[in-house]
Amino acid sequence: MAFMRYDYRALPQGETTVEEFRAWLAQFDADGDGRISLEELREALRSLDLWFAWWKAREALRDADANRNGLVDPDEMGRLYAFARRNLHLKMGDLQEGQLDSF
Repeated sequence: MAFMRYDYRALPQGETTVEEFRAWLAQFDADGDGRISLEELREALRSLDLWFAWWKAREALRDADANRNGLVDPDEMGRLYAFARRNLHLKMGDLQEGQLDSF
């Protein structure tokens, strides 16, 4: 059995901005539709070597997916950023007023 390893860009060291988070997450958008599926989110969290990435991805999707379509849509990315900041203990900057809308 062969194991495939993908080389993804890591999150920047230090505090991550909204733009850096969006660019990092975009590399996991396998189908290029601009939305993040549960499997794409799992892969993103696995790249961070987080324990229980599958569970954290599920919880992140539940929190961020406001319209309950099973995907994190572009207008829900701010919610995902806020979840990551709050629950994944990543160093991320504060969201400024209006940044959620422009994410």
